[in-house]
Amino acid sequence: MPVHIRLATSTDIPAILGLVRRVVPLMQASGNQQWSAEYPNEEVFQRDIERQHLWLAELDGQVAAVAALTNNDQDPEYAQADWDPAEPALVTHRLAVDPAAQGSGLAVALLQHAETLATQLGLKTLRVDTNSENLATQRLFPKLGYRYAGEITLGFRPGLRFFCYEKQLA
Repeated sequence: MPVHIRLATSTDIPAILGLVRRVVPLMQASGNQQWSAEYPNEEVFQRDIERQHLWLAELDGQVAAVAALTNNDQDPEYAQADWDPAEPALVTHRLAVDPAAQGSGLAVALLQHAETLATQLGLKTLRVDTNSENLATQRLFPKLGYRYAGEITLGFRPGLRFFCYEKQLA
């Protein structure tokens, strides 16, 4: 099944919010409280779209995965990680795959797209963080060549711990 990756538009918001509504209960059931009914929300995704940071993976013309790929958008708390916070990086945020499409390689496709985008922007570093309870991404990132770069906390997500990963491009 061919995967199509494209920038999201405002008309995609209902499909994106539907995907999030399907993902959040599964995340929470597995002990991952990173997302809730309040976050991420329409305002967050609309801001990503306005900045041309939100990318979609489609299967059969349907939105099946989403990721915000941001150029050097790193919260100050990222300085807690084992990397150079001054080094420009492409950062992946809000990565989610529709439960019905999990196992289809969509997260991998979006992370590979992040590498392509980083190269186009002249960046040599990719970064991503994940909730300490998200075991799937903790297995995925090292498989794709990311190294574990430590644990951080984020002021806007109190009580949660995040594991950071970094990949250097050749």
